[in-house]
Amino acid sequence: MGRLFGTDGVRGVANADLTADLALDLAVSAAQVLTDAGRSAGARPTALVGRDPRASGEFLEAAVVAGLASAGVQVVRLGVLPTPAVAHLTGAVGADFGVMISASHNPMPDNGIKFFARGGAKLEDSVEDAIEARLGAPGSRPTGAEVGRVVDRPELVDRYIDHLVGSIGRGRSTDALALAGIRVVVDCANGAAFRTAPESYRRLGAGVTVINAEPDGININDHCGSTHIAGLQQAVVSTGADLGIAVDGDADRCLAVDATGRVVDGDQIMAILAVGMHSDGQLPGATLVATVMSNLGLTQAMGRHGIRVEQTKVGDRYVLESMRAGGFGLGGEQSGHVVLAEHATTGDGVLTGLHLMHRMAVSGSSLGELAGVMERLPQVLVNVPNVDKTRTDSAPAVRDAVAAATAELGSSGRVLLRPSGTESLVRVMVEAPSVDQAQLLADRLAEVVRSSLALS
Repeated sequence: MGRLFGTDGVRGVANADLTADLALDLAVSAAQVLTDAGRSAGARPTALVGRDPRASGEFLEAAVVAGLASAGVQVVRLGVLPTPAVAHLTGAVGADFGVMISASHNPMPDNGIKFFARGGAKLEDSVEDAIEARLGAPGSRPTGAEVGRVVDRPELVDRYIDHLVGSIGRGRSTDALALAGIRVVVDCANGAAFRTAPESYRRLGAGVTVINAEPDGININDHCGSTHIAGLQQAVVSTGADLGIAVDGDADRCLAVDATGRVVDGDQIMAILAVGMHSDGQLPGATLVATVMSNLGLTQAMGRHGIRVEQTKVGDRYVLESMRAGGFGLGGEQSGHVVLAEHATTGDGVLTGLHLMHRMAVSGSSLGELAGVMERLPQVLVNVPNVDKTRTDSAPAVRDAVAAATAELGSSGRVLLRPSGTESLVRVMVEAPSVDQAQLLADRLAEVVRSSLALS
């Protein structure tokens, strides 16, 4: 059996892979691990629990709450709200840890459980391993007055909205007009940000049109949100809006659309924010943290503005680790996970949208103009299934093919071979000055991978 925790918590098909029994056991194990240290003697541990609107979140929330309370944890149930809201509130109210029940951008049948440590940070691998190792281990449970109690505090979402609004201008009296004149269409993905995104933007003066903000437990991410952006493109053009903002089901990621309907991806959003922060003297170390999957055009653009790009493995957790280690203030992924460290401990799509619009307001530029700071190189991705991914870096024929393609591209492009984390599959990615050259090289490399790493 593989590792239970993936790159973003425990995730799977609800009631098949992720059952109520597993959710309860995870909650008990997490309570034991996450409250073992760091608390004053005799203090009762407290955990916050939130979820996205998926129907399966109802029974999984009940199981998680039951497990935590049975382990002696005081449980604060937050209701439906974004993942970054749980992270922020965990730190803001001084809870021992937070739990979010969500499968983010995945389709509705999936669900997941992710944990935040004291302060709202994602767990380190070693802590997740400790939780997993403790699953099902025998141990005493509290009884009588020592069992945990459960309270509902859905109004805490207002504290999160105040935090979002206050991140613009640091609370000056003019904040209410910070986004005045900007017309935005917001696609809430029928997910957890159905209230927080529109309200935050309106409180700062933006003219807001809302789509896909009627979650019914079934329609989350259903042909809407950041993974299905065509509807937002149409809405922006038809309403004559200045831009569109699309979050995913739990609102930890954000993509944008300019006034012409053109998509502005996570790389471009990071480029816009990085250049603005750097010019304001607010980009620590003049460094942006991005994953190896970010477009080479991002690195080239940042170099022209005196900004260094530090690359990490794929996954926002690795971006966060690098940011914490280096004291950096901005990082993220092409998919739209963007971390603004001054204001958040994790990716926050609603916050990202706010700061993107604020950059438009203070610069007087359209989103399309701002996005012109970087030019995306054509990028081709070919998946090669049924191969021995463990030999990706060691097979001589593959190494030679990668070296030849890299030499052919020189500084004008790049090659990346990345083994899948969950399948017997290798992803071949090529960036080049033209899409034809990228496709040719990607197909050539994929054939070498297919023939050299074939499973017997």
